[in-house]
Amino acid sequence: YYFKPPTISWGILFPLAFAFAFSLRNPQGLRELAPGLLAMSALFGTSSMSVGSIMFERRSQSFEQALQAPISLLGVVLGKALGGFLFGLLVCSAMALTVVVFFGASILHPALAALTLLLSSFLFSAFGVFLALSVGREFDAMILANSVRLPMLFLSGVFIPVSRFPAYLRAVACFLPLTYTVDLLRHSLVGGYDLVPPLLSLLAILAMTAASLWGGVKMLERRLG
Repeated sequence: YYFKPPTISWGILFPLAFAFAFSLRNPQGLRELAPGLLAMSALFGTSSMSVGSIMFERRSQSFEQALQAPISLLGVVLGKALGGFLFGLLVCSAMALTVVVFFGASILHPALAALTLLLSSFLFSAFGVFLALSVGREFDAMILANSVRLPMLFLSGVFIPVSRFPAYLRAVACFLPLTYTVDLLRHSLVGGYDLVPPLLSLLAILAMTAASLWGGVKMLERRLG
C-alpha cells in the first residue's frame, strides 16, 4: 500500500501540485507560502499513508489478524502511526528540499523546523489512524480524511495568516492541529509567529498527539466490543 493510488495521489502528488500551481500564479510569493506548503506535505504525506494502510489491511482482513496478536491496542495504534510517520518524513524531506532549492527559502531556526516536522508528522499520522478507525466501511476512511483535511488547508493559515481571519474563524483555527504546525514553521523560516508563542504550539501538538492516540485506542475498543 505504499504505492497504492490513494497514497501516491494524496500523499505525494497533491502537495507537489499545489506548490507547482502557486509557482505559476505568483513565483515571487512562494517564500511566504513555504511554511504552509511544508505543513501541508506533512499532513497529507503522513495521514494518507496511515489511512491507506488501515484501509487496505481491513479490506484484505490482515488488520483483523493483527488484532489477534499478543500486543496491546495502544501498540497497534502506535505501530500504524509509526508507519505513516516514516513515510511522511520522506515526503516532508522532498518538499523541504524543493522549498529551499527551488523556492529560495531560508531556514532561520533549523533545529525548530526539524523538531516541528518530526512532532507534526507523528501527530498527523496518529490523527489519520484515528480517522481510519472511526468508520465502519474501509473505503469511507479516505472520504472522511479528505472531508477533514481539505477544510483544514483554508482554516489553518496555510495560505492566509490566521491573524487576518475574523474572530470566529480564529477560534476555529485554535482547534485544528495544522494551525500550530504552520505557526511553528513560519517562525522557523521567516521569524515571528502568528497565533501563539512557539512553546505553546509545541505543547498543543503534543496534547493533540496524545488525544489522537487515545481516540484510536477507543475506536479499536468499540470495534472489538
